[in-house]
Amino acid sequence: QVQIVESGGGLVQPGESLRLSCTTSGLILEYYATHWFRQAPGKEREGLLCISKSVTVTAHTDSVTGRFTISRDDAKNTVSLQVNSLKPEDTAVYYCAVGTSCLQGSIGSWGRGTQVTVSS
Repeated sequence: QVQIVESGGGLVQPGESLRLSCTTSGLILEYYATHWFRQAPGKEREGLLCISKSVTVTAHTDSVTGRFTISRDDAKNTVSLQVNSLKPEDTAVYYCAVGTSCLQGSIGSWGRGTQVTVSS
């Protein structure tokens, strides 16, 4: 059974950074595409970034360009989302999802999310 677990969220002040991690059991991430999404209160889920099997990065949105980066550590079977210069509007639950490609329609498994709260 596939399990996807996100970690690294928390309460931070504006301008600070976090490193979110996504790890799995039952899947080897280097054979799949891994996506990061977020959902803020009262808003629709928003796709952020995806890293493919070949380590090509696809942005699902321009809103985090230059502040968020995605990377993969195959030795640790982990995909990370580095989030810098956080703003209050970045407050959301951040989700990891795994699919066969960076097309959102290919996603087959989701994690339960990690809360990021940006507040002074």
